[in-house]
Amino acid sequence: MLAGVVIVVVGVLVWAGGLSWFGRLPGDIRIERENLRVYIPLVSMLVLSVALSAALFLAQWIFRR
Repeated sequence: MLAGVVIVVVGVLVWAGGLSWFGRLPGDIRIERENLRVYIPLVSMLVLSVALSAALFLAQWIFRR
């Protein structure tokens, strides 16, 4: 149930433009040429990984008490 709420909240933020900075961080590689577009979101995925790891660690710590 909690995962569903989180997914809905993130979806609303993305839809409303609340996460417009995500994917445009310094360190994300974007190459655009005439017939080629390459996008490698290195820093965005690093931020996402750290946030998810912290959230899961916190949830595990809370529910073990």
